[in-house]
Amino acid sequence: MLYDKARIHVHAGDGGNGCMSFRREAHVPQGGPDGGDGGRGGDVVLVCDDSLRDLQVFKRSAHYRAPRGRHGEGSQREGADGDTLEIKVPPGTEIHLEDGTVHDLTVPGQRAVVAEGGVGGRGNRRFKSSVRQSPRFAELGLPGTEAWIDLRLKLLADVGFVGVPNAGKSSLLSVMTRAAPKIASYPFTTLEPQLGTIERDGRQLILADIPGLVEGASEGVGLGHDFLAHVERTRLLVHVLDLMPFDGSDPQENYETIERELALHDERLARLPRILVLSKADLVSPEEAEVTAEVWRERFADQIPPREEWDDSPVEVVTPVLVTSSATHLGLEDLAKELFRRVPLGSTGGLGLAAEEDLAEHRVFRPAKGRGWEVEEIGEGEWRVSGDAVDRLIARHDLENDDALNHVEHKLHRMGVIRALEARGFEPGDDVEIGGVVFELDPG
Repeated sequence: MLYDKARIHVHAGDGGNGCMSFRREAHVPQGGPDGGDGGRGGDVVLVCDDSLRDLQVFKRSAHYRAPRGRHGEGSQREGADGDTLEIKVPPGTEIHLEDGTVHDLTVPGQRAVVAEGGVGGRGNRRFKSSVRQSPRFAELGLPGTEAWIDLRLKLLADVGFVGVPNAGKSSLLSVMTRAAPKIASYPFTTLEPQLGTIERDGRQLILADIPGLVEGASEGVGLGHDFLAHVERTRLLVHVLDLMPFDGSDPQENYETIERELALHDERLARLPRILVLSKADLVSPEEAEVTAEVWRERFADQIPPREEWDDSPVEVVTPVLVTSSATHLGLEDLAKELFRRVPLGSTGGLGLAAEEDLAEHRVFRPAKGRGWEVEEIGEGEWRVSGDAVDRLIARHDLENDDALNHVEHKLHRMGVIRALEARGFEPGDDVEIGGVVFELDPG
């Protein structure tokens, strides 16, 4: 079974606490502060690895946590940073974060930082100054970010076989490649995409049998969205049309149904090059098969671009029509030649993907950090200051420590928070809530 969806929880490592320590040695009467900094927590990074094919591993384990940074120690010893936790995902994986950010990993080696480790706290030696000779506080390490993220796999195939259920797609794939999809003499629908590889003249193409679509698939009917997602990255579509549908349906209606659902799902799919394959030709007479093929060729004749009188170059048919039979191998060689002719050499695959040379090996996606803060009055003599910068400031200090509290108030002055409060009517002694902590602020 192909696992193409997963939801996992990631937790980056917490930062280590800074150390409050003073140098104490024999015959050194006035040892100064020597507390070391805490280490940074490890990041959680998703890495594209072409040795993987689906997201099955995430069905067994959904929680991932990176190591935390070690605490600082005396004698200026800094805590070690936490190791980065790397999680491997197959090529074609889309990463959907809670804030709406989407990372698309298509090239092996691409990385996406989905959770950043917490910053380590600074030791008390960092706060020594000419006016503060013996700082008796140190910073706490910040917690690492955590979040639930959704992973969605979209197959990286060159050619996608589409069509109604039981049109003969699986049979074509099994005969043209070494893939072994389920094939039987009774009608049924393939429940997961199948991949196969075809090789010719030193080139390889990846073919994908996209399970049968039904009317309403673009709106989620059946397993429509799950199937259509795998068509998005293909560069060429092979529309397989049964010459003798087992249910007696009209082939022309079947064709229009599939084309309509593709266009409704994504307008770009409507512009992808096509090959129309009339399958199961062994079930009808050769004359009937050829007549049907001519009817479809005439239908596509208006797709041929206009030509100048002097232009004698070969006519490029937008949608070629081929008659095939998986049972007798009729037309399969012509289909293989057409696939290699119409799929560009050296293209990286994937609809709308950047060329591989444009994706630097060192490219790393990192979540953006919010900045700024704002002041609001929540009651008489009660204020709230919200924003990432001030929240981090409060989280890094023990407000029960008088020295640390004085340092926080000094930082709030420098950040302009006190001026903003006073401009709104703040008076010394009012309660201020920052980062979920309420304390009485007296800047004087």
